[in-house]
Amino acid sequence: MHILLATDADWIVDEVTAALGGPDTTFTVCREGRVVADVVANRVPDLAILDLQVGSMGGMAITMALRLDESSGNAPHVPVLMLLDRRADLFLAQRSDADGWLVKPLDALRLRRALMAITQGGSYFEGVPEPSAAAAATPAQPTEGEVTGSSEEEPATAG
Repeated sequence: MHILLATDADWIVDEVTAALGGPDTTFTVCREGRVVADVVANRVPDLAILDLQVGSMGGMAITMALRLDESSGNAPHVPVLMLLDRRADLFLAQRSDADGWLVKPLDALRLRRALMAITQGGSYFEGVPEPSAAAAATPAQPTEGEVTGSSEEEPATAG
């Protein structure tokens, strides 16, 4: 597995490589967000882990640039895990089209769970309800034979 890590913080490099490193894992570390697209063009990673704050081009802008390149046919899909600084950043992350995100501080268990989910074609989102919880909150669809209304009902009128 090859992981691209975009961050300018040494502690993030240390935590991510310690948590996800292994004999079959390689890393490319980009300390400037503007070079990520060129690095991806040379070697497509299995996962890109992007810090929200990376020099002059952070994780949000990097993700949007990767998705733009993908939509124009200039690059393949790159699975993205974004590292958020705080829960308030969820608003930005939800608009980035990232495959997942974690809110710092990081830990090895959450990093590995996110890696497994995203590289297997899924997603990993912290701080938002699970899709199953959201589905439970919406009204159920009528089952076969269940009557939900009748055309014989009279419309309500103001008066």
